[in-house]
Amino acid sequence: MSFRPCCIIPSRNHHLAVGGVVARAHACGLPVFLIDDASAEPARGVLAGLHDPASGVRVTRLEQRGGKGGAVRRGFELAAAAGFTHAVQLDADGQHDLARLPALLAAAENAPDAVIAGEARYDASIPRARLWGRWLTHVSVWIETLSLDISDSLCGFRCYPLAPSLRLCAGGKVGGFMDFDVEILVRLYWQGIEVVMFPIDVTYPVGNTSNFDVLRDNWRITKMHTRLTLGMLPRLPMLLMRRMQRAARAS
Repeated sequence: MSFRPCCIIPSRNHHLAVGGVVARAHACGLPVFLIDDASAEPARGVLAGLHDPASGVRVTRLEQRGGKGGAVRRGFELAAAAGFTHAVQLDADGQHDLARLPALLAAAENAPDAVIAGEARYDASIPRARLWGRWLTHVSVWIETLSLDISDSLCGFRCYPLAPSLRLCAGGKVGGFMDFDVEILVRLYWQGIEVVMFPIDVTYPVGNTSNFDVLRDNWRITKMHTRLTLGMLPRLPMLLMRRMQRAARAS
């Protein structure tokens, strides 16, 4: 597979750090698709001001909220139409250590058929409730894949091969909001796409705006894990065969 990467940054009401995130991606030679997910002011104006196609930064606004998944899917469509093969997904709030971005790109180029997925390493700034919630999702994903291969399914720092990711999203089988990051990894894994974990330091910025809706997003995530658990059952023979093949190769 060839390797022509770009960057997708979904953003809703984030404006304090997004300029720096765009600048770091651009400094790594990545054309940027910044997707404004129906932000209100002042974020709307800040995001619009970053639009600079001549320099490789394109801002696309969704007038109706599509959720994180909807914004990333729109980015996939724009990136594929522009001829890119891979998309680096970055969060707009600046919580990831972007000094690791060149290493992420190197890992993706070395394994172009795989998803390179961030494995978050948090400092003391993470809310304790978030930490426990993450572990519940991690355990659910291990059950849904019958493996420990995906050690972190929630981190938004990752690189996707565009073709299989866009096909999956076009099929309408991936959640559109905070369930997106988890579901797309599990379903790509089911399709035989390797998921390579990539350690990344994460800090919760002071004054960070969270788009997580406690009631709605927890309900979406609950429904997602129900779908994935039920979807795992008919895939049991395939998942068990994959485990046996890996064990045989390792022996």
